[in-house]
Amino acid sequence: MDTLARRKKRTANIRRTMAITVMMLPGAIWLIVIRYLPMFGIVMAFQNHRPYTPNPGFFNNIINSPFVGLRNFEFIFFGDRAWNMISNTLIYNMVFIVTTTVIGVAIAVILTEITSKFFAKVYQTLMFFPFFISWVVASYFLFAFLEPTFGLLSDVRDWYMDPTGWPVILTSANLWKNVGFTCIIYVAAIAGIDPGMYEAAAIDGASKWKQTWYITLPTIKPMIIILNILAVGRIVMADFGLFWNLTMDSGPLQRATEVFDTYVYRVMISNVAGAADFATAAGLFQSVIGVICIIGVNALVRKINPENAMF
Repeated sequence: MDTLARRKKRTANIRRTMAITVMMLPGAIWLIVIRYLPMFGIVMAFQNHRPYTPNPGFFNNIINSPFVGLRNFEFIFFGDRAWNMISNTLIYNMVFIVTTTVIGVAIAVILTEITSKFFAKVYQTLMFFPFFISWVVASYFLFAFLEPTFGLLSDVRDWYMDPTGWPVILTSANLWKNVGFTCIIYVAAIAGIDPGMYEAAAIDGASKWKQTWYITLPTIKPMIIILNILAVGRIVMADFGLFWNLTMDSGPLQRATEVFDTYVYRVMISNVAGAADFATAAGLFQSVIGVICIIGVNALVRKINPENAMF
Protein backbone atom coordinates (compact mmCIF):
# COMPACT_ATOMS: atom_id res chain seq x y z
CA MET A 1 0.00 0.00 0.00
CA ASP A 2 2.83 2.39 0.84
CA THR A 3 4.48 1.69 -2.51
CA LEU A 4 1.20 2.29 -4.36
CA ALA A 5 0.63 5.56 -2.48
CA ARG A 6 4.15 6.78 -3.26
CA ARG A 7 3.67 5.87 -6.92
CA LYS A 8 0.39 7.81 -7.11
CA LYS A 9 2.00 10.79 -5.40
CA ARG A 10 4.95 10.68 -7.81
CA THR A 11 2.56 10.50 -10.79
CA ALA A 12 0.58 13.47 -9.47
CA ASN A 13 3.80 15.47 -9.01
CA ILE A 14 4.91 14.65 -12.56
CA ARG A 15 1.55 15.75 -13.99
CA ARG A 16 1.62 18.97 -11.99
CA THR A 17 5.20 19.65 -13.09
CA MET A 18 4.31 18.99 -16.73
CA ALA A 19 1.31 21.32 -16.53
CA ILE A 20 3.44 24.11 -15.05
CA THR A 21 6.16 23.48 -17.64
CA VAL A 22 3.68 23.74 -20.52
CA MET A 23 2.36 27.01 -19.09
CA MET A 24 5.90 28.35 -18.76
CA LEU A 25 7.05 27.17 -22.20
CA PRO A 26 5.80 30.14 -24.33
CA GLY A 27 7.51 32.62 -22.02
CA ALA A 28 10.71 30.55 -21.95
CA ILE A 29 10.78 30.30 -25.75
CA TRP A 30 10.18 34.04 -26.06
CA LEU A 31 13.01 34.73 -23.59
CA ILE A 32 15.45 32.49 -25.43
CA VAL A 33 14.59 33.81 -28.90
CA ILE A 34 14.39 37.50 -28.02
CA ARG A 35 17.00 37.78 -25.27
CA TYR A 36 19.56 35.00 -25.52
CA LEU A 37 19.97 34.15 -29.20
CA PRO A 38 20.75 37.79 -30.17
CA MET A 39 23.67 37.74 -27.71
CA PHE A 40 25.66 36.10 -30.48
CA GLY A 41 25.69 39.51 -32.15
CA ILE A 42 27.82 40.95 -29.31
CA VAL A 43 30.82 40.00 -31.42
CA MET A 44 29.94 42.96 -33.68
CA ALA A 45 31.18 45.31 -30.95
CA PHE A 46 34.72 44.11 -31.67
CA GLN A 47 34.50 44.04 -35.48
CA ASN A 48 34.56 46.37 -38.42
CA HIS A 49 31.17 44.99 -39.43
CA ARG A 50 30.52 45.28 -43.15
CA PRO A 51 28.32 43.38 -45.65
CA TYR A 52 30.05 40.34 -47.12
CA THR A 53 29.94 41.14 -50.84
CA PRO A 54 29.63 37.70 -52.50
CA ASN A 55 26.87 36.46 -50.24
CA PRO A 56 25.61 39.07 -47.77
CA GLY A 57 23.75 37.81 -44.74
CA PHE A 58 23.84 38.17 -40.99
CA PHE A 59 26.08 35.20 -40.24
CA ASN A 60 28.27 35.68 -43.30
CA ASN A 61 28.80 39.32 -42.43
CA ILE A 62 29.86 38.44 -38.88
CA ILE A 63 32.14 35.58 -39.92
CA ASN A 64 33.92 37.62 -42.60
CA SER A 65 34.16 40.98 -40.82
CA PRO A 66 37.64 41.73 -39.43
CA PHE A 67 38.21 42.19 -35.70
CA VAL A 68 39.33 45.63 -34.53
CA GLY A 69 39.60 45.03 -30.78
CA LEU A 70 38.27 47.85 -28.62
CA ARG A 71 38.32 50.51 -31.35
CA ASN A 72 34.53 50.73 -31.48
CA PHE A 73 34.45 51.73 -27.80
CA GLU A 74 36.75 54.73 -28.24
CA PHE A 75 33.97 57.12 -29.24
CA ILE A 76 32.35 56.63 -25.81
CA PHE A 77 35.33 58.22 -24.05
CA PHE A 78 37.16 60.22 -26.68
CA GLY A 79 34.38 61.88 -28.66
CA ASP A 80 33.87 65.63 -28.87
CA ARG A 81 31.22 65.73 -26.12
CA ALA A 82 31.93 62.38 -24.47
CA TRP A 83 32.65 63.52 -20.93
CA ASN A 84 29.83 66.07 -20.97
CA MET A 85 27.51 63.25 -22.02
CA ILE A 86 28.79 60.90 -19.31
CA SER A 87 28.46 63.49 -16.54
CA ASN A 88 24.95 64.46 -17.70
CA THR A 89 23.85 60.81 -17.79
CA LEU A 90 25.15 60.06 -14.30
CA ILE A 91 23.78 63.26 -12.73
CA TYR A 92 20.34 62.98 -14.33
CA ASN A 93 19.97 59.33 -13.33
CA MET A 94 21.01 59.99 -9.74
CA VAL A 95 18.53 62.86 -9.52
CA PHE A 96 15.81 60.70 -11.09
CA ILE A 97 16.44 57.88 -8.62
CA VAL A 98 16.30 60.16 -5.57
CA THR A 99 13.29 62.22 -6.63
CA THR A 100 11.26 59.24 -7.86
CA THR A 101 11.91 57.32 -4.64
CA VAL A 102 11.16 60.19 -2.25
CA ILE A 103 8.07 61.47 -4.03
CA GLY A 104 6.82 57.96 -4.88
CA VAL A 105 6.99 56.85 -1.24
CA ALA A 106 5.40 60.10 -0.03
CA ILE A 107 2.47 59.84 -2.44
CA ALA A 108 2.01 56.14 -1.66
CA VAL A 109 1.75 56.92 2.05
CA ILE A 110 -0.77 59.68 1.34
CA LEU A 111 -2.88 57.43 -0.89
CA THR A 112 -3.07 54.73 1.76
CA GLU A 113 -4.44 57.29 4.21
CA ILE A 114 -7.41 58.15 1.98
CA THR A 115 -10.46 56.57 3.57
CA SER A 116 -12.64 56.58 0.44
CA LYS A 117 -11.70 53.60 -1.75
CA PHE A 118 -13.37 55.24 -4.76
CA PHE A 119 -11.26 58.39 -4.61
CA ALA A 120 -8.13 56.38 -3.80
CA LYS A 121 -8.60 54.33 -6.98
CA VAL A 122 -9.34 57.46 -9.00
CA TYR A 123 -6.14 59.14 -7.79
CA GLN A 124 -4.09 56.02 -8.46
CA THR A 125 -5.49 55.74 -11.98
CA LEU A 126 -4.81 59.41 -12.74
CA MET A 127 -1.25 59.10 -11.50
CA PHE A 128 -0.61 55.84 -13.35
CA PHE A 129 -2.09 57.05 -16.66
CA PRO A 130 0.94 59.15 -17.80
CA PHE A 131 3.07 56.00 -17.73
CA PHE A 132 1.25 54.83 -20.88
CA ILE A 133 1.61 58.11 -22.77
CA SER A 134 4.35 58.20 -25.39
CA TRP A 135 7.10 60.78 -25.08
CA VAL A 136 6.23 61.79 -28.64
CA VAL A 137 2.77 62.87 -27.50
CA ALA A 138 4.13 64.49 -24.36
CA SER A 139 6.69 66.43 -26.40
CA TYR A 140 3.94 68.17 -28.40
CA PHE A 141 2.20 69.27 -25.21
CA LEU A 142 5.47 70.66 -23.90
CA PHE A 143 6.17 72.30 -27.24
CA ALA A 144 2.78 74.01 -27.06
CA PHE A 145 3.90 75.65 -23.81
CA LEU A 146 7.53 76.46 -24.66
CA GLU A 147 7.54 77.02 -28.42
CA PRO A 148 9.53 80.24 -28.99
CA THR A 149 6.97 82.00 -31.22
CA PHE A 150 3.46 80.82 -30.34
CA GLY A 151 3.96 78.90 -27.09
CA LEU A 152 1.96 79.86 -24.01
CA LEU A 153 5.17 80.72 -22.14
CA SER A 154 7.12 82.14 -25.07
CA ASP A 155 6.88 85.69 -23.69
CA VAL A 156 8.54 84.63 -20.47
CA ARG A 157 11.61 82.99 -21.94
CA ASP A 158 12.99 81.35 -25.08
CA TRP A 159 13.27 77.91 -23.51
CA TYR A 160 14.68 76.19 -26.59
CA MET A 161 17.67 78.54 -26.70
CA ASP A 162 18.47 78.59 -22.97
CA PRO A 163 19.68 75.30 -21.44
CA THR A 164 19.67 76.48 -17.81
CA GLY A 165 16.06 75.57 -17.09
CA TRP A 166 16.02 72.17 -18.79
CA PRO A 167 17.38 70.07 -15.91
CA VAL A 168 14.28 71.06 -13.93
CA ILE A 169 11.99 70.50 -16.94
CA LEU A 170 13.39 67.04 -17.66
CA THR A 171 13.31 66.01 -14.00
CA SER A 172 9.70 67.18 -13.70
CA ALA A 173 8.75 65.34 -16.90
CA ASN A 174 10.38 62.14 -15.67
CA LEU A 175 8.46 62.40 -12.38
CA TRP A 176 5.20 63.10 -14.18
CA LYS A 177 5.56 59.96 -16.31
CA ASN A 178 7.20 57.46 -13.93
CA VAL A 179 6.31 58.33 -10.35
CA GLY A 180 2.82 56.82 -10.72
CA PHE A 181 4.23 53.41 -11.62
CA THR A 182 6.68 53.52 -8.69
CA CYS A 183 3.92 54.73 -6.38
CA ILE A 184 1.69 51.74 -7.22
CA ILE A 185 4.48 49.36 -6.18
CA TYR A 186 4.88 51.11 -2.84
CA VAL A 187 1.12 51.17 -2.29
CA ALA A 188 1.06 47.39 -2.79
CA ALA A 189 3.93 47.02 -0.30
CA ILE A 190 2.17 49.19 2.28
CA ALA A 191 -1.07 47.22 1.81
CA GLY A 192 0.76 44.12 3.03
CA ILE A 193 1.55 45.62 6.43
CA ASP A 194 -0.39 44.11 9.32
CA PRO A 195 -3.06 46.66 10.41
CA GLY A 196 -2.62 45.44 13.99
CA MET A 197 0.75 47.20 14.10
CA TYR A 198 -0.91 50.55 13.43
CA GLU A 199 -3.68 49.83 15.94
CA ALA A 200 -1.14 49.00 18.64
CA ALA A 201 0.83 52.15 17.84
CA ALA A 202 -2.34 54.29 17.96
CA ILE A 203 -3.24 52.83 21.37
CA ASP A 204 0.24 53.79 22.59
CA GLY A 205 -0.41 57.36 21.44
CA ALA A 206 1.71 57.38 18.28
CA SER A 207 0.72 60.05 15.76
CA LYS A 208 0.29 59.37 12.03
CA TRP A 209 3.75 60.78 11.39
CA LYS A 210 5.35 58.45 13.96
CA GLN A 211 3.39 55.49 12.58
CA THR A 212 4.73 56.29 9.14
CA TRP A 213 8.30 56.80 10.37
CA TYR A 214 8.53 53.77 12.68
CA ILE A 215 6.20 51.27 10.97
CA THR A 216 5.55 52.07 7.30
CA LEU A 217 9.03 53.10 6.17
CA PRO A 218 10.95 50.31 7.97
CA THR A 219 8.51 47.72 6.63
CA ILE A 220 8.76 48.81 2.99
CA LYS A 221 12.51 49.51 3.22
CA PRO A 222 13.43 46.18 1.52
CA MET A 223 11.22 47.11 -1.44
CA ILE A 224 12.77 50.59 -1.63
CA ILE A 225 16.26 49.10 -1.60
CA ILE A 226 15.48 46.51 -4.28
CA LEU A 227 13.96 49.09 -6.63
CA ASN A 228 16.95 51.39 -6.14
CA ILE A 229 19.44 48.57 -6.74
CA LEU A 230 17.69 47.84 -10.02
CA ALA A 231 17.64 51.56 -10.86
CA VAL A 232 21.39 51.83 -10.22
CA GLY A 233 21.84 49.09 -12.81
CA ARG A 234 20.62 51.63 -15.39
CA ILE A 235 22.88 54.42 -14.19
CA VAL A 236 24.59 54.78 -17.60
CA MET A 237 21.36 54.33 -19.56
CA ALA A 238 19.01 57.14 -20.47
CA ASP A 239 15.43 57.40 -21.62
CA PHE A 240 15.95 58.28 -25.28
CA GLY A 241 12.37 59.45 -25.73
CA LEU A 242 12.62 61.84 -22.80
CA PHE A 243 15.86 63.53 -23.84
CA TRP A 244 15.37 63.46 -27.61
CA ASN A 245 11.69 64.20 -28.14
CA LEU A 246 11.18 66.79 -25.42
CA THR A 247 14.16 68.88 -26.46
CA MET A 248 13.15 68.65 -30.14
CA ASP A 249 16.84 67.98 -30.91
CA SER A 250 17.63 71.62 -30.23
CA GLY A 251 21.35 72.28 -30.72
CA PRO A 252 21.74 74.95 -28.02
CA LEU A 253 20.37 72.54 -25.39
CA GLN A 254 22.86 69.75 -26.02
CA ARG A 255 25.29 70.97 -23.37
CA ALA A 256 22.63 70.41 -20.68
CA THR A 257 20.60 67.60 -22.23
CA GLU A 258 23.06 65.37 -24.09
CA VAL A 259 23.02 61.89 -22.51
CA PHE A 260 24.41 58.49 -23.45
CA ASP A 261 21.63 57.33 -25.75
CA THR A 262 21.23 60.60 -27.65
CA TYR A 263 25.01 60.88 -28.00
CA VAL A 264 25.28 57.38 -29.47
CA TYR A 265 22.41 58.11 -31.84
CA ARG A 266 24.13 61.26 -33.12
CA VAL A 267 27.35 59.32 -33.67
CA MET A 268 25.44 56.62 -35.55
CA ILE A 269 23.63 59.00 -37.92
CA SER A 270 26.92 60.79 -38.63
CA ASN A 271 28.63 57.49 -39.48
CA VAL A 272 25.99 55.23 -40.99
CA ALA A 273 28.55 52.69 -42.22
CA GLY A 274 29.67 51.91 -38.66
CA ALA A 275 26.31 52.40 -36.98
CA ALA A 276 25.87 48.70 -36.11
CA ASP A 277 29.36 48.49 -34.61
CA PHE A 278 28.90 51.61 -32.47
CA ALA A 279 25.40 50.63 -31.33
CA THR A 280 26.55 47.14 -30.28
CA ALA A 281 29.59 48.52 -28.47
CA ALA A 282 27.46 51.09 -26.64
CA GLY A 283 24.86 48.51 -25.63
CA LEU A 284 27.54 46.10 -24.38
CA PHE A 285 29.23 48.87 -22.40
CA GLN A 286 25.93 49.85 -20.75
CA SER A 287 25.13 46.24 -19.89
CA VAL A 288 28.55 45.52 -18.37
CA ILE A 289 28.53 48.71 -16.29
CA GLY A 290 24.95 47.95 -15.19
CA VAL A 291 25.87 44.46 -14.00
CA ILE A 292 28.92 45.80 -12.16
CA CYS A 293 26.83 48.49 -10.45
CA ILE A 294 24.12 46.02 -9.38
CA ILE A 295 26.68 43.58 -7.96
CA GLY A 296 28.59 46.37 -6.22
CA VAL A 297 25.56 48.05 -4.66
CA ASN A 298 24.08 44.72 -3.64
CA ALA A 299 27.39 43.76 -1.98
CA LEU A 300 27.34 47.05 -0.07
CA VAL A 301 23.76 46.47 1.06
CA ARG A 302 24.55 42.89 2.05
CA LYS A 303 27.48 44.10 4.15
CA ILE A 304 25.29 46.64 5.96
CA ASN A 305 22.14 44.50 6.29
CA PRO A 306 22.13 41.03 4.64
CA GLU A 307 18.34 40.75 4.93
CA ASN A 308 17.79 43.62 2.50
CA ALA A 309 20.14 42.38 -0.22
CA MET A 310 18.78 40.97 -3.48
CA PHE A 311 21.23 38.05 -3.51
